[in-house]
Amino acid sequence: MSSTPLLGLGLAELEDWARTQGQPAFRGRQLHDWLYTKGARDLGAITVLPKLWREQLAAADPEGGGLIGRLRLLHRSDASDGTVKLLLGTADGLAIETVGIPSGDRLTVCVSSQVGCPMACRFCATGKGGLQRSLAVHEIVDQVLSIREAMDRRPSHVVFMGMGEPLLNSEAVLAAIDCFCRDLGMAQRQITVSSVGVPQALPTLAEQAMQRLGRAQFTLAVSLHAPDQALREELIPTARAYPIERLLEDCRTYVALTGRRVSFEYILLGGVNDHPAQADALARLLRGFQSHVNLIAYNPIAEEDFQRPSPERVEAFRRRLQERHIAVSVRASRGLDQDAACGQLRRRLAAG
Repeated sequence: MSSTPLLGLGLAELEDWARTQGQPAFRGRQLHDWLYTKGARDLGAITVLPKLWREQLAAADPEGGGLIGRLRLLHRSDASDGTVKLLLGTADGLAIETVGIPSGDRLTVCVSSQVGCPMACRFCATGKGGLQRSLAVHEIVDQVLSIREAMDRRPSHVVFMGMGEPLLNSEAVLAAIDCFCRDLGMAQRQITVSSVGVPQALPTLAEQAMQRLGRAQFTLAVSLHAPDQALREELIPTARAYPIERLLEDCRTYVALTGRRVSFEYILLGGVNDHPAQADALARLLRGFQSHVNLIAYNPIAEEDFQRPSPERVEAFRRRLQERHIAVSVRASRGLDQDAACGQLRRRLAAG
């Protein structure tokens, strides 16, 4: 029996799997419904399947759930604004975070692509522990299903802004996007992939997306966090290998290949990168670029002394960019009372 988890497989693949088990193809269609609509965790509990086959599956999967590939809920944290953060356990004993962020009729799931992260951004709790491994497709897909179960709502959007650098796990990320669209009924435009920047990876991502998905319609969000190379290297040590000018050139190539504009993420650190002159420098850097800037007020972590900027400082930075004809918005911070910053919950529980 295949050790590849079923979660993440499409309808045709599940039909093929059923045939390899000596079952008719329609059993694969039943599996598809129970995996993606009903959120089954154990094949033995799928009552529409023949009893004898369920018993055979249970014997091959004594812990119940390994064949499907669902993760275990280790901890749930609920914020006063309705944001829900889950800590999920993998089959090999690791832990990852995912977050459900409600806003009116919209429910956004912030998913992780790796266990830990190798990018070592100074302001990020995840990077403090380094990288343990990349996530498999079923581990990414499960995060959306787990938030759906926890919040009893259908997710409308997915953002790859959790733990890890998605472009260092691009094949699994694109396969998960394929699953979200094909099996969970999302549109690519409801999905965002965020990257701090990996040399030569953006043109490759565009090509891989067109091969895997037919087109690259998801939003690419590139984390800048500084208007110049020197400050960017202070905040993101791995940026030393990827000059900001080369990163922007790769972004332009991505725009040319996909026809999609790039969003730039800019975390505002009080007194560090939120000065008016830095807004001017950022505007000059992005002038003429088909882009949008998302400003994010920093969520403090215990390991660093960076400060959250005042609302007035955030608004002044936003207005300065807008006056210089840069498309800009401010992302509302969510879950501030419950370990909001990426990686905080995992590190706090591991330390406790």
